Amino acid sequence: MTFNISMHRSWWMENSPGCRVTPVTPPPSWAPEDHRYISIAGCLLEYQYVEVAHSSLQIILALAGFIYACYVVKLISEEEDSFDFIGGFDSYGYQGPQKTSHLQLQPMYMSK
Repeated sequence: MTFNISMHRSWWMENSPGCRVTPVTPPPSWAPEDHRYISIAGCLLEYQYVEVAHSSLQIILALAGFIYACYVVKLISEEEDSFDFIGGFDSYGYQGPQKTSHLQLQPMYMSK
């Protein structure tokens, strides 16, 4: 968006819906060589309105994406908080099979 405060032209000035662009020939003698002079006619909407609508759409999509990203982060963090290891901290959870040892450990005393 240029808001007419820049010497650069808006892309929408030449490419708005329905616009007919015709080059002005010959260009003025004082004009820089890298500029081209055109005449624009027949636009359905003025380019300023198209620029504002385009920017508004981008802002709305960015806000929707941000809100959706916050929702996804909330879902992921809730899922992590509810995770419990098998046979973890709760007493009603899955209790794996208990291994019995055939080797009995007994204290060993050392004499002096």
